[in-house]
Amino acid sequence: GESLAATAPASGRRPAAAGSSVHSRRRAQDLPESPVKTRETNDEVILEPAQPANAAVIWLHGLGADGHDFVPIVPELSLPAGIHARFVFPHAPVRPVTLNGGARMRAWYDIKSLSRADLQDDAGIRESAATVMQIVAEQRKAGIAANRTVIAGFSQGGAITLHAVCRLEEPLA
Repeated sequence: GESLAATAPASGRRPAAAGSSVHSRRRAQDLPESPVKTRETNDEVILEPAQPANAAVIWLHGLGADGHDFVPIVPELSLPAGIHARFVFPHAPVRPVTLNGGARMRAWYDIKSLSRADLQDDAGIRESAATVMQIVAEQRKAGIAANRTVIAGFSQGGAITLHAVCRLEEPLA
């Protein structure tokens, strides 16, 4: 079969959160023109392929960034012909991060310290994993099979990806 490396759709899961990426990022609308349609909500950035989507990539950013973080990489992927991937880049909620002096930023969960002895933010991890699972379910409802769905993540997003994927009922691509 075809190799897959990408995407997912949108919904209104969380209320608008104050704050944005602490990084300077190019917004989706600043990218060179492409056959991809960009939609943005308070929760995510969605790149829809020119053809009906037959695959989905859900891509989670790291601490302090937002869903725009990996949008510029999509054109560089050069997906094989026949893969029409919808990319979903969710935004983590804005929350205080204890390790960063309580500064409010986009984070999938709080980081209390770097010590293994400290308790982890179990509630934040579970909440973020539930958001990912909801996006996967939305993709299924939109007709994207589990074996045509990829979840990726960087740093905190990678930790949430691993946590969520290990708890899904169906294996993904």
